[in-house]
Amino acid sequence: MSTSDLRKRSVWVFIAFSLCLGAPLGEATAGPPRTREAPPRSPREVPDDPPEPRPRAISGAEATVIQFGPFIHRQVNVAEGGANILLDAANEPSIAVDPLKPNTMAIGWRQFNAVTSNFRQAGWAYTTDGGRTWEFPGVIEPGAFRSDPVLGFDAAGTFFYSSLKVVGGIYSTQLFRSTNGGQTWSVGVEAFGGDKQWITVDRTGGMGNGHIYQAWSVAAGCCGDTTFNRSIDGGLSFSRPVLIPSTPIWGTMAVAADGTLYLAGVDPDDFSVFWVVKSATAKDPLSPVGFDAATPFLMDGNISFGGGTGSPNPGGLLGQVWIGVDRSGGPYHGYLYVLCSVDPPGDDLLDVHFVRSTDGGATWSDPVRINDDPIEQRPWQWFATMSVAPNGRIDVVWNDTRNTWQSNRSELFYAFSADGGTTWSPNRQLSPAWDSYVGWPNQNKIGDYYDMVSDDVGANLAWAATFNNEQDVYYLRIGDYDCNANGVPDSLDIALKHSADFNENGIPDDCEGLQTGAGEMVAGTYQLFQSIPNPFNPTTAIRFEVPAGGGTVRLRVFDVSGRLVRTLVDGAVPGGMRSAAWDGCDDRGAPVASGVYFYRLEAPGYTQTRKTALVK
Repeated sequence: MSTSDLRKRSVWVFIAFSLCLGAPLGEATAGPPRTREAPPRSPREVPDDPPEPRPRAISGAEATVIQFGPFIHRQVNVAEGGANILLDAANEPSIAVDPLKPNTMAIGWRQFNAVTSNFRQAGWAYTTDGGRTWEFPGVIEPGAFRSDPVLGFDAAGTFFYSSLKVVGGIYSTQLFRSTNGGQTWSVGVEAFGGDKQWITVDRTGGMGNGHIYQAWSVAAGCCGDTTFNRSIDGGLSFSRPVLIPSTPIWGTMAVAADGTLYLAGVDPDDFSVFWVVKSATAKDPLSPVGFDAATPFLMDGNISFGGGTGSPNPGGLLGQVWIGVDRSGGPYHGYLYVLCSVDPPGDDLLDVHFVRSTDGGATWSDPVRINDDPIEQRPWQWFATMSVAPNGRIDVVWNDTRNTWQSNRSELFYAFSADGGTTWSPNRQLSPAWDSYVGWPNQNKIGDYYDMVSDDVGANLAWAATFNNEQDVYYLRIGDYDCNANGVPDSLDIALKHSADFNENGIPDDCEGLQTGAGEMVAGTYQLFQSIPNPFNPTTAIRFEVPAGGGTVRLRVFDVSGRLVRTLVDGAVPGGMRSAAWDGCDDRGAPVASGVYFYRLEAPGYTQTRKTALVK
């Protein structure tokens, strides 16, 4: 399907939709062989095994901690005292982070008390020390078959847990609230809903602040093909569902700075066509929800479900559709981003593709391939997950088989963009290899997604792996920064409790100049930030802030003897967040040796020097 055909289709879909239902739409008050499976229109969440009692903990065993370089992965689904739980399974995690107290977090997941049973419940754990330790009190509703856990949070730090419940073939969702950082949860509120629901919460401080938006799949639910609703009272009640144009499925939502809601997903009848649907009225509590536009686009590949024999996740999705929006107030403010693991044309198995829109979703860029391995290797890059930081940095993680050459043995990888998705950092491995075929809880998958929440100096990831030879949920703080220039990345500094976070607010002490309050950038002054990644090879991004009116800036790199190595910027620069890349070469283009280097920002009334390390 050509781009022009897609545009024509979007126009006709929207016209037909509007003629049928009126505009705005009314809302009721109350390597291996591969196959491309047909979109599932029948329920796959079926309680056909009985519940199992909670299994015992391994006596004397501590929670699994996996260290890979500076990255510390801490097991979340643990018994009292931090012991591992024997022969259970936990997958499909989602995370909430208190924006006012970022050391306070909660993670929810599908809890299987025995790998011999696919009966799943709504498990959860919480932390008050930035993820160093986790408490797993149990499940939301003992004995209830629950799936598709999705967590969210509002600007005041209230957490929300959305959960699919199946009783007697009836599918619905309930929303639970927590005002104490996930330690306890309220009684669930009926939210209509259905299979593969997702929620997002408006944290803009505007008209829709605190609104909770929910969308789900057409596969199974309360109300046929009407698959969207909202709560305008903080999750105390939900409106009756309305129809989404083109009924996109398996996606997520994002709220722009002005409260406009964007919803992304894949066409339920054509896995090569992706949709973004826009609503400018969802934020208005006095107005029915109306959808202003439904725009299709291509991502140079199909979303994958199952993937056939030999797939890393044979019984589930290989990645859902992620959408994010830049709300930084910087040069990329308002840009929309969509990311997905897709099956591209040809022999390549699965790639991480990214597109962006600079005009509110009306048009979309050509897809960019984020994984930087050679195409001829044909690995699986699956479960791609995206989050956009308050300062506009785009974080992406995924599972990758490039180093193992085995579909069932993956490693976690990471990349970021500091310039609105124009360029991307070199891919960085975050974990050792793990086996996705181990510990299947009477179903051949490890869930359908991971979840990540970014802040200005890093990201909080909830993911599932099998380092215990069973499916477990892990927490990872991603932030390979060295703000205190002690040669130790802050993620490791904090994990080892050396000194990087004395006040335990979730921000390394030497990075606190990057943030104030709930994470707003310090504006109106020159600022130089730590290069990312650090150490690096072959390229690092050096970010700096210029006041709104712009200014004259000089950014230079020196070696340890003080000799000038490279001039990166020298002249007038527009205001806002800026980034300069250093490729480890001098001014003549010759590569420099491994070692420590200093970069200095000079501007009227401002001079700042920081340290970075090149490791070859």
